[in-house]
Amino acid sequence: MGGSSGFIGHAIRARLATAGHEVVRLVRTGPPVPGQTAGDVAGTGMLPWDPDRGLLDPACVRGFDAIVHLGGVSIASGRWSAGRKQAILESRVRSTLLLAERIAATPPASRPRAFVVASAIGYYGDRGDETLRETSAAGEGFLADVCRAWEEAAAPAARAGVRVSHARTGMVLGRGGGALKAMLLPFRLGLGGPIGNGRQWWPWISLEDAAAVYVRLLEDESLAGPVNLVAPESVTCGEFVRALGRALHRPAVLPAPAFAVRLLLGEMAGPLLLASANVVPDRLSRAGFTFAEPELEGALRAALA
Repeated sequence: MGGSSGFIGHAIRARLATAGHEVVRLVRTGPPVPGQTAGDVAGTGMLPWDPDRGLLDPACVRGFDAIVHLGGVSIASGRWSAGRKQAILESRVRSTLLLAERIAATPPASRPRAFVVASAIGYYGDRGDETLRETSAAGEGFLADVCRAWEEAAAPAARAGVRVSHARTGMVLGRGGGALKAMLLPFRLGLGGPIGNGRQWWPWISLEDAAAVYVRLLEDESLAGPVNLVAPESVTCGEFVRALGRALHRPAVLPAPAFAVRLLLGEMAGPLLLASANVVPDRLSRAGFTFAEPELEGALRAALA
């Protein structure tokens, strides 16, 4: 599992362990050891790799039932300089391509049956009120380009006959991390409110449901290709901030004008906060997935408990 130490990765690991699965983590500690196999690392639970340099021993992907990869430089931890944008793109594409190529080169009898790779609803770009399903076309802009290249990087595994799933994830709400963590301080100080005009759609999903979907993607052979990881309740930015204000018993009426947000955050303000993407979980709904937190109010209460 790549990206296992992150906010979502930790939740997935915990859920898999609870279900009795053994999780082996891909970690950037020390050089890869030639000839390591799943059996060799079962005691440590870790495999070393360096995707930036293309280092992962081919033997390391043998014997696993499935591989999950969520790795990549954070898109929200700093302003988007040219170098930062390049790192965001290359960290996702290089690591995914390395895993896909190693999977494809593995003998069929030892090859993982599933390759589940993170993606994001940024794939759809800024689309106003258009309802966006997995069959919708890619949008325009930097994040859309990143997501498209990210998903295409998994193609070697798909061509080798491995089921590949792309988890196009919305805003993940949970304790201790993600977008919600960044929002709490201003809201608790009474400084929260709508961003821009507040009419842009903000797709979201609870951390518990996001982890559950990943497990479902590992197990459900019908779920190949893109899958939208968003809750069934669609909300606008304005509706979201009002719900958060109620959950925190704080006002949520102080608007942040679009120009001010762009001045503060630069280029990333548009795709992350001001863009509108009315994404729906069409494939999950048709697959009968049951959301633990289908409504925003309940998800916020659970995340803030």
